[in-house]
Amino acid sequence: MTPAPRRAARAPSPRRRTGASAAPAPIGSIPLEGSPKPHPALGLGLWGLGRWTEEDEARTKATIGRAYEAGFRWFDTAEVYGGGRSERLLGEVLQRAAGAASDAFVATKVSWEHLRPSQVRASLINSLERLGRRSVDLYLVHGPDPHVSLAETLGTLETLWKEGKVGALGVSNFSVEELESAAKGLSEARIAVNQVRWNLFDRRDADPVREYCRSHGILIEAYTPLARGLLHGRYLDGKSAPADVRRFIEHQFPPDRFPDVLERARALRALARESGVSLPSIALHWLARQGAAPVVGMSRPEQVDSNLAAWAVRPSDAVLDRADAIARGDRA
Repeated sequence: MTPAPRRAARAPSPRRRTGASAAPAPIGSIPLEGSPKPHPALGLGLWGLGRWTEEDEARTKATIGRAYEAGFRWFDTAEVYGGGRSERLLGEVLQRAAGAASDAFVATKVSWEHLRPSQVRASLINSLERLGRRSVDLYLVHGPDPHVSLAETLGTLETLWKEGKVGALGVSNFSVEELESAAKGLSEARIAVNQVRWNLFDRRDADPVREYCRSHGILIEAYTPLARGLLHGRYLDGKSAPADVRRFIEHQFPPDRFPDVLERARALRALARESGVSLPSIALHWLARQGAAPVVGMSRPEQVDSNLAAWAVRPSDAVLDRADAIARGDRA
């Protein structure tokens, strides 16, 4: 006999609560070159969400709903996240908000497998259908394909931009050489964003492109800003990380370096406690001081509140300087 399915929790409506509930916290925004909307300074990343069980999907919806209610407006997804399910879940939640969340800043990405002109257009149309929107505020090339001309891909994206289906164009995981190649396909639009992995411990992708992006007015969006929980204080007291997190950490840090990274993370936590701020406050505002916009992965509503609380408190420049030195291994 098949057991009765577990009843999934209903996602709360993202409409603003009444009564004693606090108003959404201000997150702030950054001007974005060529975009009709400013870019929120902190975002919710939906990587890895929407792939699993009905219960997982309900939790994802609850997280998105809580994020919108609490003041998040930047939602980052992609057609490859959950095979499109992440976009669908995001669209379902935002459609329930007042005015279908017209103030949301929705960003999605075309897969590196769909960069030929006909594929790009089809991918965007499919993403818009799943999101339930006529346009997206930001459309990123998720990664380059060595077999497809970047200029050709960006030329197609510019056409979609002219048609009003895209508010701004961007890329992800691009080197300076790839940024320059992609820009050759644009005549009126411009590359407004490069999204790369960047946090206090992992600067390999960001350091080579930082100056180029700054000088060309390209905003860097920083994903994995909390190093998959290490910079939130997780796994620092002997608790083993889940298998997927261990794999990600091993990808970021060679096994022989990981014990040193843990030691530095503990030193950063001690600095946070000494300074009266949280460890994620240091991690997020260190990136903001570099001019980056962090996009944080969250899978539970309570993580929305903790990350928003961390963002609300900015550590002093002296604390951020010390954190930078600790993370680099310069204790002096």
